[in-house]
Amino acid sequence: MSGSPPRPPTTDGLSRPPARDPSPAPGPAPGPAPGRAAVRAAVRAHGPEGALAAASARYLRGEPIDMSALAADLGVGRATLYRWVGSRERLVAAVLAEMTERTYHAAARGVDGSGPDRILTVLDRFMRAVVDAPPLRAFTEREPRLFVRLATMPGAVEDRAAGLLARELQAEIDRGALAAPLPTRTLAQAIVRVADSFMYAHYLGGNRPEIDTALEVVALLLRPAPDGAAEAGGGGAGESPRRPGR
Repeated sequence: MSGSPPRPPTTDGLSRPPARDPSPAPGPAPGPAPGRAAVRAAVRAHGPEGALAAASARYLRGEPIDMSALAADLGVGRATLYRWVGSRERLVAAVLAEMTERTYHAAARGVDGSGPDRILTVLDRFMRAVVDAPPLRAFTEREPRLFVRLATMPGAVEDRAAGLLARELQAEIDRGALAAPLPTRTLAQAIVRVADSFMYAHYLGGNRPEIDTALEVVALLLRPAPDGAAEAGGGGAGESPRRPGR
């Protein structure tokens, strides 16, 4: 750096390094918490994943997923945000799919038992958690039609739910606790559509969610397969399904 005095030459013509302080160097002083600019930079670095995380945070706070406000949160332009997520509807669908997975894992945590009883217990807990979730209530009050379209028609939300349930069904089949009458993915998709039609009955012209009815219909779908039909779902010895708690 200019203005520094020259170091004395050594016998080999190189500059002599400064003498080291024998005392250990102190650690870095704790700095301030990351500011908004640092948070935005971290989110921008993740691109679409950061946009999904920011939109999910807005959803969980009960706030609208407004693209202009979300772009401002991320510190990017609207064009960049749309390039990341495709469209607002696709982003909302991804948020709902993410919430579906989080709720499902929470519902399945700590559930004992096996076979149809376990599946019915997980579904019971899952559906009641969904209809009681404050963020979902806030969203459906603002955009009920969009929610019904995204949640009950083929797309990201149904695919995520069916995939989660198919893995649960296959695990029970693999340990011989369930004899599925249909291929696992087909059975999972049928259960999801049945559950949606009753769980969201109050958005489809009914007066209230009909979770108990949904569980009764799903119990019928989980009945042991007739002889020779178990191979369609992966085989395994089933048991007669019972409603949770009965």
